[in-house]
Amino acid sequence: MANVYLGLGTNLGNKTENLCTAVDKINEKIGEVTSLSSFFETAPWGFQSDNSFLNAALCVRTSLSPQEVLSLTQDIERSLGRLHKSVNRIYSDRIIDIDLLLYDDLVLSDDNLVLPHPLMAERSFVLLPLAEIAADVIHPLLHRTIGQLASELSTQQKK
Repeated sequence: MANVYLGLGTNLGNKTENLCTAVDKINEKIGEVTSLSSFFETAPWGFQSDNSFLNAALCVRTSLSPQEVLSLTQDIERSLGRLHKSVNRIYSDRIIDIDLLLYDDLVLSDDNLVLPHPLMAERSFVLLPLAEIAADVIHPLLHRTIGQLASELSTQQKK
């Protein structure tokens, strides 16, 4: 069984309901959700929008492979109404976004999936919720805890 950390975000529709439904579907299709962060309201990142985001992080215990988890999270996104994924770092409003952040301490890079998530250490909307539930988890490439990364990013953003 692997501990898999997922980041969730939404900025369209009933945001709280979108996140809760996604969590329920993850619990049903991927494995037992063992921890869930608070919901954080954040500004859009990487694009302009009048719609703020609601973000969260969770840990799910699963026997599925990283590729199976990715496939199922994309199925869940589609079932909730997400029609298009971001391509080439061009972002837009979305009803739900589920990102695979960490899969235990696995380091992986293939055509469809990079682990750990390559941008997670640059995104406070990922690190703050993740630090709430996984502060002591060590990033397998940066060799610092999620709590340390969140603190460092917060300090950088204040400068």
